[in-house]
Amino acid sequence: MTTAEYYLLDVFTDQHFTGNPLAVFLNADGLDTCTMQALANELNLAETVFLSAESAPQHYPMRIFTPTRELPFAGHPTVGTAHLLAALKLAHPEQPLVLHPPIGKLAITWANGRATFKTSKAVMLADSTLDRPTTVELLGLDIHQVVGDPVIASFGLPFHLIELSDIAALESVCISSALWASAVMPNSAVQIYLYAREHSAGQKTVIRSRMFCMHDSLCEDPATGSAAAALTGYLASLKHEALQCKIHQGVEMGRPSVIYTAANGDITPGYVTVGGQAVLVGRGDIFLAPS
Repeated sequence: MTTAEYYLLDVFTDQHFTGNPLAVFLNADGLDTCTMQALANELNLAETVFLSAESAPQHYPMRIFTPTRELPFAGHPTVGTAHLLAALKLAHPEQPLVLHPPIGKLAITWANGRATFKTSKAVMLADSTLDRPTTVELLGLDIHQVVGDPVIASFGLPFHLIELSDIAALESVCISSALWASAVMPNSAVQIYLYAREHSAGQKTVIRSRMFCMHDSLCEDPATGSAAAALTGYLASLKHEALQCKIHQGVEMGRPSVIYTAANGDITPGYVTVGGQAVLVGRGDIFLAPS
């Protein structure tokens, strides 16, 4: 019986047992897609990464799975994998690291203890299929607590972006599962990203956010880099000056995280950088059944 070794990290945090957990399997070339999906389902984390051997110096093909499907791109797996490779000395922080998920190559740099990548394409924006009255009912809020109509933004994984009036509204959200099934699930975007602006000063904006999605049941995610990127891309489309965001997520779950994003300025219009810290918290082996 053979084994598959994996590492466990907490991402978008510098403290154990906070942020978003991530499993990373190295040397995954010998695993087929069905086995990768089964391993991701067994670990039951938001995402699990399968990394192939270097295709060139500091270039690693990667695949990302939730417990139920493969993703073209996700932020916390990208940041977490970069930190793991640096910790294992399989990548050198003084040189760019390039990860290759299905959506396209992502170049990672390090500064201030954070791994940061730039999206591989420009943000895609669309009208949301959720109108404001439906959103109010979906979230269990009052009409004044939802700011305007939602919008869809995506860098490969689409989110309904919903601005709320304040932190109190964000904390009091109570989602209707029945309305989620009828109003959200039939659409191409099946994740919602709620946010409230804490304060802004010049180019810097501090935001609190929550992300909800549906697997077997309604789930909340403690840190979502792809959603933070989508939100930043949308906010950057509303203004032409440089934008820097510090996004706090996972607070209501007891797993606080911090995601740093930026757009405009010297960043290609429509593109976004996403960065954060990560800590290595464990290592394990899974026994694979003989073929």
